[in-house]
Amino acid sequence: MAAQKKTTIVLFSGDYDKAMAAYIIANGAAAYDHEVTIFHTFWGLNALRKEHPPELKKGFLESMFAKFMPRGANKLGLSKMNFAGMGPKMIKEVIKKHNALTLPQLIDMAQEQDIKMVACTMTMDLLGLQQAELLDGIEYAGVAAYLGDAEDGNVNLFI
Repeated sequence: MAAQKKTTIVLFSGDYDKAMAAYIIANGAAAYDHEVTIFHTFWGLNALRKEHPPELKKGFLESMFAKFMPRGANKLGLSKMNFAGMGPKMIKEVIKKHNALTLPQLIDMAQEQDIKMVACTMTMDLLGLQQAELLDGIEYAGVAAYLGDAEDGNVNLFI
């Protein structure tokens, strides 16, 4: 019997289109029976943020990061042609027109397919993010845990 194939993705980018690509690949790999891990770090953590997080006590810098970073997958900008926020509206209209899945829907699908979604705890500390601000059902770990998953990976991507 062949060993289960593994796909790991480091989602470093906080751009809507790059996060969408990561989740399309992840869901596709899961559909092909790969064990999939998406390790969210730095700006990629914004895809996991709740749109309406609870009020939390934070220091000044942490409050500034929380205020100015996008809250959730639907608030991410585009990597190219952002046009002061018009780009994401245009791409979402194209997605709707073609009956494609939006990034929030792809994230929901990933959770339904038991894709391991990991938030980098070191980056959370640096940016002042707390677990209550992130989606339910995700895991929290450091780089060593990601490397453990990636070590046996058949496909390892950095987006």
